[in-house]
Amino acid sequence: MMYNASATRYDNMTYNRTGKSGLLLPAISLGLWHNFGGNDVFENGRAMVRRAFDLGITHFDLANNYGPPAGSAEETFGTILNKDLTAYRDELVISTKAGYYMWPGPYGEWGSKKYLVSSLDQSLKRLGLDYVDIFYHHRPDPNTPLEETMAALDLIVRQGKALYVGISNYKPEEAREAAQILRRLGTPCLIHQPNYSMMSRWIEDGLQDVLAEEGIGTIAFSPLQKGILTDRYLNGIAADSRAAGPSVFLSEKEITAEVIGKVQKLNEIAAARGQKMSQLALSWVLRGGKVTSALIGASKVSQIEDAVASLNAPELSAEELEQIETILRG
Repeated sequence: MMYNASATRYDNMTYNRTGKSGLLLPAISLGLWHNFGGNDVFENGRAMVRRAFDLGITHFDLANNYGPPAGSAEETFGTILNKDLTAYRDELVISTKAGYYMWPGPYGEWGSKKYLVSSLDQSLKRLGLDYVDIFYHHRPDPNTPLEETMAALDLIVRQGKALYVGISNYKPEEAREAAQILRRLGTPCLIHQPNYSMMSRWIEDGLQDVLAEEGIGTIAFSPLQKGILTDRYLNGIAADSRAAGPSVFLSEKEITAEVIGKVQKLNEIAAARGQKMSQLALSWVLRGGKVTSALIGASKVSQIEDAVASLNAPELSAEELEQIETILRG
């Protein structure tokens, strides 16, 4: 059946300005790190993308190595674009990245101009696009001069292969230097993508200040701390959970009794607000307007619906924020 996007898709989503740019991003964005690879069920991924767009999620985030296998998430999304979203391309913000290992040999990872330009060319073919809206350098390269990496991002914009560029996983001073180089080149740094959640707060130690001073937006990945900040582990580690399985991204060692105890107490605050634990975690990440967008992952449509519904909740009060701080401090 032919897909027609919901006529009400923009009625309830919040859109935030990205740094000092003209680009607005939805408060909730959808990441395709997991569950959209060649080993996953295509129709499930397709249903999630369609529902996300119907709910006003216009931003879809990828990287060259997302899958598994690497590259297959871009291929999956390219197929969904072709089948369902071609008519809506100008309503979408599509991003991809390069920086981690992608192919063998000396040119298949890190931050050289050779790698970044080649990787984006490959990504565009997999996506079936002429350009992406945002292209990120995925991680700092300790061996390539930052000037070369940023010059590659500038070149990519001038070639028309990306509208904006960003960085990911950069520490405060690295981010400041990258932003200053890009500004001199004439291609401002639009956005930084760090991990950020109630249980991973490193960006509060300087990075948020740098991004505010440089006029750079923030999109937080892993706002649910790999699923820990949901109701999944409230009663321990279920046999069918990611932590109990072979995942290299979450292990049983991370789900300690102390962590479970904190999440149980946080869940009480969520319940008092009429929210699920995951919704409270998103409300917290987006508090105060410092984060442009929370980048969620999902394995089923209902998780996307829950995430978007979190935007309907009232802002966290000073008392609630203090209660959360007390719990997190232990």
